[in-house]
Parts: sequence; structure tokens; C-alpha cells
Amino acid sequence: MTSDSSTSLSQARPRILTGDTPTGRLHLGHWVGSLENRVRLQDEYESFFIIANHHALTTRVEKSREIREDTLGLVIDWLSVGIDPKKSAIFIQSEVPAIAELSWYFAMLVPFNRVMRNPTLKTEIESKGLGDHYSFGFPMYAVGQIADILAFRADLVPVGEDQVPHLELSREAARRFNQLFCGVDSHADDAEHAAKGVFPIPEPKVGRIARLMGIDGAPKMGKSLGNAILLSDTAKQVQKKCNKIFTGRQSATDPGKIEGNPLWQYHDAFNPNADEVADMKAQYQAGTIGDGDCKKRLAQCINEFLEPVRERRIALEADPDHVMDVLRDGTKRANEAAEETLWLAKQAMGYDFFPRELR
Repeated sequence: MTSDSSTSLSQARPRILTGDTPTGRLHLGHWVGSLENRVRLQDEYESFFIIANHHALTTRVEKSREIREDTLGLVIDWLSVGIDPKKSAIFIQSEVPAIAELSWYFAMLVPFNRVMRNPTLKTEIESKGLGDHYSFGFPMYAVGQIADILAFRADLVPVGEDQVPHLELSREAARRFNQLFCGVDSHADDAEHAAKGVFPIPEPKVGRIARLMGIDGAPKMGKSLGNAILLSDTAKQVQKKCNKIFTGRQSATDPGKIEGNPLWQYHDAFNPNADEVADMKAQYQAGTIGDGDCKKRLAQCINEFLEPVRERRIALEADPDHVMDVLRDGTKRANEAAEETLWLAKQAMGYDFFPRELR
């Protein structure tokens, strides 16, 4: 793409930008937290889905080849749950150079202490036991996420609850850029930023279940925690994991607890028969139905949801050339959009010395 001064801010449809870091197979928590919204909204929005392989280097730089394999696996996860590459651009972060350049500019607009106050960043440092032994690039990825989002001038960002603080940084950076380089008043509302600035102020879209519990009762499901039901699990693996769900119940005749019980959070999420769920809950609280029956029914519901996902996965794994074609096409579309944004940003900054052509 060649950029020139005639580039317009207009977009045919509002945009979505969201994605995942390639750290392994996705799980049911990813579905209810973000993937479900991506699939549902891709008809309504121009959608860009980023595989954030640069961010994966922050804690796995010595395993770059594993990250490459996880990148390809992530594409299969997305396609198998229903993301349509004809409607949505699936792309690789490291193949869109405009993101890296924009990261540098945004790094000049966000104070370092503001980055380090990001609660998600602080939680990751603690949960991964990094102490003071993390690379300079680790906090930089918070700035990189700003560029990921704003490079596509996204209006909406489907995210899990834990990613909302990252998005708030993006909103702050967009306002700061528009005020500094586009003359937008510091008291302007978000609509005025969208009309007069380079960057709209993106809104979060949290999934219908903000945080899915682990099968062990932990507050969050995670592959690295060993408490997740994966989107790629077989029917037998799903049944086995459902059997392990921690409910805190001592015997089948004890009155069961509903609130804070992952068994019932999963039923609410994946059992489409609300009347059945309500009846089972009443019996559970009365001590007239055991965990085993409830877990067996849950496994049936999850497997009914996952069966078409498994069928699509089998076809995708048998056609690696198609997966690469999806990435190639999506990355081309992403480069076109991000290069346009970069050129608009450089014009606003007075850094538009020469047009650039991306081959």
C-alpha cells in the first residue's frame, strides 16, 4: 500500500480489534469471555483479530519456535469456533510493521509509572513469580497493546474482564494523541474525539460471563493452571474433567450450594435448557440430586456445543495450506488498515517526510 495525503478517516463500518497471545490451546473461558462476541459481531463490524506473537516473547523469548506452532494452533481454534475469514481479518502481529512504529509514538505519550500501575500487569508479574527479573519488553507490551488497538482505529474491543485495564490505557493514549496533535479540546467528549481526532476512543465489550471459574473452584480457568476444559478436548476428556469439578459437597444428600459453584456456572453458560437448569438447582439445594447426575448432564451439554467445533478442527488440521492462506490474506488486509492509520498519525505529528510503500 502507498500512503498519500488523500487518505480519508472514513470507514464503511465500525471496527473491532481484539485477539489473543499464542500461549497454547484455548478453553471454554475464552469462549464466554470474548470468542463468542467475536463470532456474533463479525457480521455487524469490520473485524480484525490479532495473533499477538510479539507479546508472547515477553515471557518465552527462548521458545520462539514453540510460539510459531502456537500461532498456527490459535488460528485453528478461532476458525473451528466459527470466525469466518471472509468476514474477519485474522493476522499475525509481527507481520504488521506499522504496529511496532506506532508503539514507539505511544510510548512517548504514556508515563512509565502509569504503565506500572496497570493492575493486570502487576497481577501477571506476581502470578508468574517474576519479581524484578523481567525484561524491559515485559512492561512495554502494555504499550504494544495500545498500538494493537489504535492501529486499527477500533470502535469496540471484545475482551475478557482482566484485559479492561489494558484498554483503559489505550483510551487515555488516544485522547492524549488527539489533544496534542489534532487540536481536540481536553474537555471534549469521546464523540468529538472520533469526529476531529485520528483515533476514536474504543469501548470494551466484556463477555456474558466475565470470568469463568476453573474446574478446581479457582476464580479463573487457565490452561497453565491445569483447571481448564479446552475447546480441543475430546468427548471423553470433557466427561473426565466434568467429573473432577470441585463443588465442596460432602455427600449426595447434603444441600448443595449454587453460588460460587463452578458446576452451576458452567450449566448456566452451556446448558441451553433454562427450565431444566432451574429444576436441577432446586433439587440440588434440597439434597435430592447428586453431583454425579449434574456433572454427567453438564458434560453432555458441553460436548453438544463442542461437537461441530471438533468437526471443523479435523478438517482444518488436514489442510494446513488453507490455514496459511487465511493468515496471508488477513495479514494483507491488516497491513492496509494499519498503514493508513500510521500515515494519518504521522501527518498529524508532522512526521510525514516521505510516502511509504509496503510490499
